[in-house]
Amino acid sequence: MVLSTNSQVLLDNSRNEVKPRVWIIAYVLLAFLVSCYFFPFELTFLPKGLNTKIMLAAVGILFLSEHVVRAGAITLDEGLVPAILFAVVFSIFGFLSMEINNSDDASYASYFISFGTWLCASYAVYRWLKIAHQEVTFRIMTNYLVVISVVQCFLALLIDSNVNIKLFVDQYIAQDTVANVEFLTKVKRLYGIGAALDVAGTRFSIVLICLIGVILNLRRTYFSNGTMILYWSAFMVIAIVGNMISRTTTVGVMMAFCYLLCYSNLLRAEVSDSTIRLWRIILMVTAFLVSIAIFLYQVNDDFREQLRFGFEGFFNFVEKGTWTTSSTERLNSVMWIWPEVHDIKTWIIGKAEFDDWHAVGTDIGYCRFIFYNGLLGLVTFSMFFLHNAWTSVRKFPEHQITIFLLLITGFVIWFKVATDIFLIYALLYMIDRQERSEGENRL
Repeated sequence: MVLSTNSQVLLDNSRNEVKPRVWIIAYVLLAFLVSCYFFPFELTFLPKGLNTKIMLAAVGILFLSEHVVRAGAITLDEGLVPAILFAVVFSIFGFLSMEINNSDDASYASYFISFGTWLCASYAVYRWLKIAHQEVTFRIMTNYLVVISVVQCFLALLIDSNVNIKLFVDQYIAQDTVANVEFLTKVKRLYGIGAALDVAGTRFSIVLICLIGVILNLRRTYFSNGTMILYWSAFMVIAIVGNMISRTTTVGVMMAFCYLLCYSNLLRAEVSDSTIRLWRIILMVTAFLVSIAIFLYQVNDDFREQLRFGFEGFFNFVEKGTWTTSSTERLNSVMWIWPEVHDIKTWIIGKAEFDDWHAVGTDIGYCRFIFYNGLLGLVTFSMFFLHNAWTSVRKFPEHQITIFLLLITGFVIWFKVATDIFLIYALLYMIDRQERSEGENRL
């Protein structure tokens, strides 16, 4: 059968239209998989404890097995072996604390399992990204993290404002990786899917700092106005709504903005055209999105309540003249709890108490680590993150300030809550040097 010329043209056009649609679907699926890694959650109809991070780790093991069979060897990042040793030693101190104190709290005695799970899950994410993009760069990784963070912010607003959506999400999604739904509903906190409380705030902070790193790296080369508008719009959405979800996001907002202010060359005597163009976009987008937030504050009671919670310090400063929040007052008054001065054993090896918050009486990270496996554990865990940061700086020298701020973010958040940001370093371990250097300026 012979097609007419017009028919052939129509057929070719239809084929060209299908490919972009397929890739759009593929990118959406990839973003969902990255979200399953970065904001893991459980499904209510699956066994309790089986979250998406564990599922991805299982896939990562399959990918790794396939790689070993094909290559005949395992090639590790040069900094990964010391990281493994730090994780094992930290776990050993936790185990010793359990044995010495006759405790059954294995929170950090099993840290090497969590460490391995993050690594395997990150490898699965890396392999899927590589299949789609042929190369996985710092910017590509950040793009996906930014997209899923923005989606989580809008999803949290939808869940809070629409009862039907909330019921649907609560029916199938268990938020046990961060907190149970009953508690989140009781305290009227916004939540997405696996994104709530300090877990969400910590990860939003990571994303904001990485995003500014990408923006500043782009500023050195040519950037389109459209790209920068999208980036800064995402920054503002995460900064505003992210604080409404978790005020820990403030840590990332402050560090990211200071990073931008200091390294965009705005304060120099001679300001480049690219810097002027960048800040023009920043000011215009900020004014537009803040205006929307002010409008919603005036017309929507729920949004007003959540915004006042997220920026409680700012509202207290304007209305009362003091920058305070209920969280900071509680932290400063009753939360700094340490072992007794003469309790040398607890200071050295801890009491193996972590799961039971009331047994310790504090949520401050430094105190919790001391009570679990003492100074031995705290120092080892700190050295573990110092090593991860140092290895990442050597691997990505153009993002050394970004990585330094990620390290500082972890240590600062420990003043508020015990948290683990290894998930971002696990992704950085997966990215190859050659891929990073060749593809950094691509979308």
